Amino acid sequence: MGQYRMERLNGQLRDEIAKLLLHGDIKDPRVSTFLSINRVEISTDLCYAKVFVSTFLSDAQLEKGVEGLNSAAGFVQSSIAKKLRIRQFPKLTFVVDSAMKDGFKMVRKLSELEGASVGQPSGDGGSGPDGGDSERGGAQ
Repeated sequence: MGQYRMERLNGQLRDEIAKLLLHGDIKDPRVSTFLSINRVEISTDLCYAKVFVSTFLSDAQLEKGVEGLNSAAGFVQSSIAKKLRIRQFPKLTFVVDSAMKDGFKMVRKLSELEGASVGQPSGDGGSGPDGGDSERGGAQ
């Protein structure tokens, strides 16, 4: 199957699962509308699909949500199979994706480091803290 078609099918699955979450069609109490579907990876033979789920809720709530989605996978598969016209619908497996949360933490740490380094002299031989040129004596 062509690469472009696989990418398009991945996007369609992601959008359809996200719609089911957003509309509250999945009745499992563990599944929150705050869960987001980051990406879908379908195997080349169209038998299996990994659905990566993330959220900014706690890790425990994310784990429970993924468990709820895995138990409702049959419902999700049948609901989407009615809309998409493909010969074999893949078996969905929902997986925790912590990349978004990890990236957010990394950006926050970098911002903290940048904020801490702004208060310190740079040591690049430029102007001193008093505004004068410290290497030439500063007094003129």
